Amino acid sequence: MNKMFSFMVGAFCGAIVGATTALLLTPASGQDLRQEMTNRWEEALAEAKQAMEETRQELQTQFEQMQKGSYQEE
Repeated sequence: MNKMFSFMVGAFCGAIVGATTALLLTPASGQDLRQEMTNRWEEALAEAKQAMEETRQELQTQFEQMQKGSYQEE
């Protein structure tokens, strides 16, 4: 029980120190950070969709070549 209490106190203190440090060292306001995170998320999502589409097209081409019997691995 004592070890669990010590762990919980340590975790709580660590969370407080981490949150305080983050607030003090953050170079922008909360609204700016939220906007930046939204922009980064949208960019990452767009890149993932593009990569997914390119992979889908490549696999579709390979599948069609396999059906025709002319597929050669690169």
